[in-house]
Amino acid sequence: MTFKNLLYTIGCIGALVATPAFSQTETPTPAPTQERSGGLSGSVTDESAWEDIGIAIPGFATDNNVPTPANAEGTAALGVALAEVITADLKNNGLFKPVGPNRLPQPRFASIASPVWSNWTSRGAEMLVHGYVTKRDDGRLTVGCYLYDIALQDQLVREGWVVQPSEWRRAAHKCADLIYSRLTGESPFFDSKIAYIAETGPKGDRTKRLAIMDSDGANHRFITNGRSTALTPRYSPDYSQLLYLSYVDGNPRIYVYDIGTGKQRLVVENKNPTLAPRWSPDGEHILFSMAVAGNTDIYRVPATGGRVTRLTDTPGIDIGGSYSPDGSQIVFESDRSGSQQVYVMDADGSNQRRLTFFGGRAATPEWSPRGDQIAFTHITGNFRIGVMNPQGRNLRHLTNGWQDEAPTWAPNGRILQFFRTERNSGDTSLWQVDLTGDNLRRLPTPVDASDPAWGPILP
Repeated sequence: MTFKNLLYTIGCIGALVATPAFSQTETPTPAPTQERSGGLSGSVTDESAWEDIGIAIPGFATDNNVPTPANAEGTAALGVALAEVITADLKNNGLFKPVGPNRLPQPRFASIASPVWSNWTSRGAEMLVHGYVTKRDDGRLTVGCYLYDIALQDQLVREGWVVQPSEWRRAAHKCADLIYSRLTGESPFFDSKIAYIAETGPKGDRTKRLAIMDSDGANHRFITNGRSTALTPRYSPDYSQLLYLSYVDGNPRIYVYDIGTGKQRLVVENKNPTLAPRWSPDGEHILFSMAVAGNTDIYRVPATGGRVTRLTDTPGIDIGGSYSPDGSQIVFESDRSGSQQVYVMDADGSNQRRLTFFGGRAATPEWSPRGDQIAFTHITGNFRIGVMNPQGRNLRHLTNGWQDEAPTWAPNGRILQFFRTERNSGDTSLWQVDLTGDNLRRLPTPVDASDPAWGPILP
């Protein structure tokens, strides 16, 4: 099911083209948009140009306040909840300063497509988000999202979706994505999901389960039951599957879990220590590391299983493997030089070369979806999240915790997620930081969390 092609023409607030929720069986006419005549345009590269953009986000209006499975109090309360999610999305990424519905008057339904500008010009905001939510006869919800430039009194973009009540948060994330993309010129990331390892129990006997949740921590659920240890999950490029490592009876197995059906299939099983399975960008292959006779190398196997191909063959430990976005190169970690460092090779294993030469050790490299950065764990006493360019230069540290490790990129390559271990308690938790290193926050999880994996933007 998908949000794709659910744009519709809005001639007036009451003239809506009905579309099935998350279906591509109908393709409504896209709504026209008006380009902003001044201010931000294109892809913004200067961070100072988009900081402190004040955005007013009042509660979404409704034409008829009726109960819905999404909110028993009615569509009016749901409209406030939608605005709260959008406000949190935009605030947490650090680029904007939104003002949410609890501090603003809720507009009337009739004014959504025609704002009363005098109500907003005195509030100091640059942008206004208007929206509405209505309940359809079939029980589904119609959610509309409008972005206005207050100074210009100009509509910048509008979009709408018809969704099942259970998917109302996705509509909010899609609205936040719409605003983010229009104001920055970059790809969005709010409507995405995160997989991680949920940890419970004493330090010496941890139960590790596979879990997934929305990018803001909502809609959390456990995928595995904890009877066998789960490690290092990764979403497939098309979002339909999860790859992870499981230890059953002490033997490692690489599984692919189908999110839609709940079924899983075995890809690789052996008695040798196995680590860090990773997808290729086209979803056709899986990389993993395996120790044979005391030597750990990187291997590739078809995603459907089959013949295993060895890509590295040097004394020492070669671990990991993260493809460049175009699939032509693989970045990995190796101690062949005497300590853990970051290396890169062509996708067939040829042209292996060392990237990092700075002090300390380097581990868990991950290529940015934009291809312009490699994130990794820099170990110099403490564990910190670092980034560098693909040539191994311009190192920057984004965190300064005691033990921050295993970075994973947001779909647009602007934010990193990682897990942090507390020095005294050993508790683990998920954190996010943007490329400036200034916007650091903890993600809510019901239990301890490690090994995060950020999936691509949802279709």
